[in-house]
Formats: sequence, C-alpha cells, structure tokens
Amino acid sequence: MPTTKTVTYQLDGADRDGLLVLGEAAGSAPTVLVFHDWGGRSESQEGFAHRLAEMGYHAFGVDIYGKRGGTPEQNQALMGPLLEDRALLRRLLLETVEVVAALPEVDSGALAAIGFCFGGLCVLDLARAGGAVKGVASFHGLFTPPGLPTVTPIRAKIAAYHGWADPMVKPDTVVALGEELTAAGADWQLHGFGGALHAFMVEGANMPSMGVQYDETTAKRAWAYLELFLREVLGR
Repeated sequence: MPTTKTVTYQLDGADRDGLLVLGEAAGSAPTVLVFHDWGGRSESQEGFAHRLAEMGYHAFGVDIYGKRGGTPEQNQALMGPLLEDRALLRRLLLETVEVVAALPEVDSGALAAIGFCFGGLCVLDLARAGGAVKGVASFHGLFTPPGLPTVTPIRAKIAAYHGWADPMVKPDTVVALGEELTAAGADWQLHGFGGALHAFMVEGANMPSMGVQYDETTAKRAWAYLELFLREVLGR
C-alpha cells in the first residue's frame, strides 16, 4: 500500500498543506502533481494521488488555496480571485513546482501534472508558463487562456480529456485551445467524450441540471488514456 505524509509548504508567503503519496519505488522517483478542483484539496484528489502511487509513481496532492470550500458559494469565492488574476495564479503554480521538485523523494527531472476542473485550467496554465514538467493532463478543465505571454515553444506535452456535452466549455472553446496550442508549438492531444458532462471523473458528482455528472465509463476511458500518456512523458 502507498504511504503518505503531509507536507506543509508556503505559497506567496502563506502556509499550504500538500499530501505526498509514495509509490513502491525506492529513493527519488517520477512524480505527478495532482491539482484540485474549485473546492480545494479534496478526498477525490487524494484518491487520484493514491491511484498514481499504485501505478508506481509518487504523487503530490497540491493545495493552491490553503483552505477548503464546501458550498458552491464558498468554492466560487476561493476560485474567483485566481481566475481574475491569472498572473497571481501563474506565480503560485510555478512556486508549487519548485516546492515539489525540492522534496528528497522526488525526481525533479521527471515531473508531470494532472488537474480536474479548476485544476485542469491550472495545469494548462503551468504548461503555458514554461513550468518544469514533462507533461500535463487536464480532466474536464477550463480552457480559457490567461491573457499572459506564453513561453514558446511549449515544452510540456499536453493532453486534455473533455466531456463534449460540458456546458462550461463549448466546442468553439475546444477548437480555440487546439489552435492556441498549435500556434505555441506544443505537442498536444485532445480526447472528446460524447455525452459526458462536466466533472465526469468525480464520483458522487450528480447535478445534471447544472451540467455536472460523474460518468463511470468515460472516467475509465480517460484514466486509461492517462496511463499511456504518463508512460510516454515519464518513461515508465
């Protein structure tokens, strides 16, 4: 079974509590950063970190906010300021990578990042910013560009797993992402899943009237694609 430890670190001068989940590899190992959704660090995020550790990677459950939401209103109050200040978000993302890369258990030359919903936006922004990761994967993420200069060519390989029926990311936004990444010289791939709504990876998500719904079949397919992607970018 994977072992875990809480890692208290600072972002922008304030404490955060991340979760390091160690796979079976001895010493430093390829590590995947796991970025949370709009509600902050969550059990769902930690579950994905454990699944990565069972695949042989180390995983780090990122804490961007330093606190957790509960209601949609609380979650929006946490996410909203960072969506409005993408320069601040970019700084937090790059600081996070530096923190994780410095951990003794981590192979700093073999980092990747995945994220869900807001976290999906985070990993795309991390790639745009030239963060020191080999690849990023966005699950039902937000695609809106940050309005900041992109470090080109984008070095990190990019995968996006998108529910085609997600009302938060319309098809024209998906096409725009492909055009943006092509112009930035990225190695990118995008998987669209017919009928899937927002949060298709999150067990228990069940608000179809708001376009939010867990989808077991889509979740299995997307994770299988992730396994292939991580083997490609991390070499194992």
